[in-house]
Amino acid sequence: MSWQDVAIVGPLVGAILVAIAILLVDLVVPGRRGPALTVALLGLGLVAVLTALAGRTPGQAFGGAYTVDALTTFLDLLFISIVGLTIVFAPDYLEPRDLPIAEFAAVLVFALTGAMLIAASTDLLVLFLGLELMVLPGYLLAGFAKRDSLSTEGAIKYFLLGSFSSAIFLFGLAYVWGITGTTRVAEVAAELARVAAGGAALQPGLALGLAFMTTGVAFKIAAVPFHYWTPDAYQGSPTPITGYLSVGPKVGAFALILRLFVGALGPLRADWLDVIIVLAALTMTLGNLVALTQGNVKRMLAYSSIAHTGYMLVGLAAYAGGRQEGLQGLLYYGAAYTFMNLGAFAVVAALQHRPGVTSALETFAGLGRREPLLGILMTLFLLSLTGIPPTAGFFAKAYVILAAVQAGGALSVLAVIAVLNAAAAAFYYLRVVVYMFMREPVAETEPQRHSSLVWAGLWATTVLTIVLGLVPGPLLSVVTDAAKALTS
Repeated sequence: MSWQDVAIVGPLVGAILVAIAILLVDLVVPGRRGPALTVALLGLGLVAVLTALAGRTPGQAFGGAYTVDALTTFLDLLFISIVGLTIVFAPDYLEPRDLPIAEFAAVLVFALTGAMLIAASTDLLVLFLGLELMVLPGYLLAGFAKRDSLSTEGAIKYFLLGSFSSAIFLFGLAYVWGITGTTRVAEVAAELARVAAGGAALQPGLALGLAFMTTGVAFKIAAVPFHYWTPDAYQGSPTPITGYLSVGPKVGAFALILRLFVGALGPLRADWLDVIIVLAALTMTLGNLVALTQGNVKRMLAYSSIAHTGYMLVGLAAYAGGRQEGLQGLLYYGAAYTFMNLGAFAVVAALQHRPGVTSALETFAGLGRREPLLGILMTLFLLSLTGIPPTAGFFAKAYVILAAVQAGGALSVLAVIAVLNAAAAAFYYLRVVVYMFMREPVAETEPQRHSSLVWAGLWATTVLTIVLGLVPGPLLSVVTDAAKALTS
């Protein structure tokens, strides 16, 4: 290992050291949230600085298996934001339930290291290792409330189906490795480009490998019909963890899809385009239809998360249909969805500050009168999730849908399906707004006090949701550079 390699992997090493530091601080001053949170947040800030500095000089390490480029930098900063916001939102929920905050923060940061490894991986085996490093802490977090039977049930389902999907995905990688004779993403792409240029039919082994890998990643992003672990895992997990699971592993899995399907399997995109179109249409439609029937806001947001997976797949399909804008839209959607969805789950967690409070719709009745500011912020996040301008969610949907329209053909039909689904989603999102401002509370309760950490996180997600909607240009410029780095 050279010093150049050390400099390139510096942010990843920094994240590992932050996780270790949190555990050491908890050993020295056990049970105190202040020192652990301080180390976690300051450490994440330092990792963000290292990431930005490393991104100024793109390069490769370990023989080309680890690459720092514009895409790596964008994704790493997004992952750091996800983990940082989750750590900020969680203590008010975890402390009243006697759940250890330091362990929670350390596990989250270890999951961050896996996501960062995925973002920089340009080798199939390293991609798989990064995937497992990201999802294994997720299984622990899903069952973090060990005394809660729903949490345990959700964690077991998540673990079992996640393990099966990882095995299926690895089996597909083995086929591609065996046929191309390499695990380097660039070399796999070059070999497949020669296959595609020859005009030969897709080899059975490649087709099988493609099918296995598509199935594996479809489980990870909760695409229909591989979504059935999601509602139970999300509902059973502590609410701040549900917010993380709905965003972190999803964005990480899409990072894997970009490195694998765009980077390695790009020459075969005509062969996997139709599958992505079908997955996107099914995922959007079923996610929204089932969300319409939910009387629990947390479970509703779980099915909503499935629907948003479908919207993001529209961007991937548009790229496969020949539009580079599809990748830009997908990356923009990932950032916008991160902040508006984490904000919505933060409001739900804030309402559940006291143990025993559920996330049923009735809990939100009269919120606009009890805690008007919290009700207004929740309304903003729900409007953004719906896609109402000028929020970040509007431009996120607009970019992926416009890319699909420009691609034409079957993708135009997919764009119409996406618009119809966005309209249907307005019903269940706005129903929560109706309960908050137009329904009387079931029982009179005193307004709750929320910590400054919660308010800081809520204001951060609020500002980003608004700014990305009013001024989308800077982020669009960043994702354009990221998309170019990926396809070059």
